[in-house]
Amino acid sequence: MRGFDEQPKHLFSYISIEQRVPATHPLRPIREMTDRVLATLSPQFTKLYAKIGRPSIPPEKLLRALLLQVLYTVRSERLLMEQLEYNLLFRWFVGLEIDDPVWDVTVFTKNRDRLLAGNVAATFFHAVRAEAEARQLTSDDHFTVDGTLLEAWASLKSFKKVADADPPPPDDPGNPTVNFHGETRTNATHTSTTDPDARLARKGRGKEAKLSYTGHIMMENRNGLAVDVAVLPATGTAEREAAIEMVADLPDTGRITLGGDKNYDTQDFVAQLRQLEVTPHVAQNDTNRRSAIDGRTTHHAGYGISQQKRKRIEEIFGWLKTVGGLRKLRHRGHERVTWMFTFAVAVYNLVRIRNLEAA
Repeated sequence: MRGFDEQPKHLFSYISIEQRVPATHPLRPIREMTDRVLATLSPQFTKLYAKIGRPSIPPEKLLRALLLQVLYTVRSERLLMEQLEYNLLFRWFVGLEIDDPVWDVTVFTKNRDRLLAGNVAATFFHAVRAEAEARQLTSDDHFTVDGTLLEAWASLKSFKKVADADPPPPDDPGNPTVNFHGETRTNATHTSTTDPDARLARKGRGKEAKLSYTGHIMMENRNGLAVDVAVLPATGTAEREAAIEMVADLPDTGRITLGGDKNYDTQDFVAQLRQLEVTPHVAQNDTNRRSAIDGRTTHHAGYGISQQKRKRIEEIFGWLKTVGGLRKLRHRGHERVTWMFTFAVAVYNLVRIRNLEAA
């Protein structure tokens, strides 16, 4: 007998959101770890808010919502609020009941900027790192560094001469015609009117130049977890500068090794590492010049292991650009880009910890 397509509108529901999410859902362990991390940040949240006035969006719920935005590649806060309106899984993770109203997108963005001023992303990242260390998932003596270009949210048409204070009016204000032929465009003479912190850079020879930032990660080699992050202006030496800063911030646990690709094989960088009592395990760049890494380092078996392990850092960058939504940045300014990059790497660590525990 054929079933009938009846659509009764029930007034009440006797099943809670908690019951609708399966016990084996992969978001459950991430929610548990996130709640523990946010509990440690509660004193810092208290300092960011006044004791009087109307209650704002709870910072714990705001951070859980941003975490979902990274995990599910939601491209804007407006779409995130739309998902929270009818997606029961999103409501459960954030901590909203079925009848709770969803926040206005402008209010949500302004509350997010409050956390930006409090440098909450860095604190959240270090708390997640502490969670991994407590589970003994990290190494304290073998590391890898690398960097990647992050395409800025700015068009090349906004890259204009600094001295050109009074340009002629555009033919089309929405999409002006710009002729770049015969014009030398460098970071020394030009800047972006959309995002002044972005710099013109390219990935390699024959590649097109884009307005970009550089995102840097230090990874421990045992399980491929990120232990430090940095965002710098896109320059030819940014990767090595960020690596030295991150190595200097490591706790003094004795002799360590640091792996990297051929871009780190320079005399100055290797000498700086040795002064910091760090064994350089960077790949040899002996194509057109003499490598700074000689047989004293390469003959050890650990050097070959570091060359294998260092490639795993590309998995982090790949996840950030495909899942984390950082292939093209959605925010402008060095401070906001650093905040979102740091937070996205922390979310990657949460996913990685969950997978390691499940295995």
